[in-house]
Amino acid sequence: MAKKRVTAIIKLQIPAGKATPGQPIGPALGQHGLNIMAFCKEYNERTASQEGFIIPAEITVYHDRSFTFVTKQPPVSDLVRRTLGIDKGSSTPRRTKAGTLTKEQLYEVARSKMKDLNAQDIDAAASIVAGTARSMGIDVQSD
Repeated sequence: MAKKRVTAIIKLQIPAGKATPGQPIGPALGQHGLNIMAFCKEYNERTASQEGFIIPAEITVYHDRSFTFVTKQPPVSDLVRRTLGIDKGSSTPRRTKAGTLTKEQLYEVARSKMKDLNAQDIDAAASIVAGTARSMGIDVQSD
């Protein structure tokens, strides 16, 4: 079989199990002529067990208007918020703190996100997670 020619790669962040043909999915897929409902159904089936998380999807569009997609781990900021049990980070990160992330929690988030991060080892991944947490106004314990 001949190799399919890739025409586009679309990256979206969608709440798990809640993909609808509206914004932002409809316009992003519609401009490439894809079947929006087929994507929504398949995405919702794959992510039904991760309800409540935001799951990034990387959609590869082929020349014949077919597509495949890969789901990733939730963003680091979403994992940190879930770990601490807060709704959002601080609106003024340097002045107001939204919480404190312990070293154990930091490494737990880094381990769960490791395969999607550009890091060689767990310490480098933890450093990336710590930077994201600080930008959200969350203190990171440095035991």
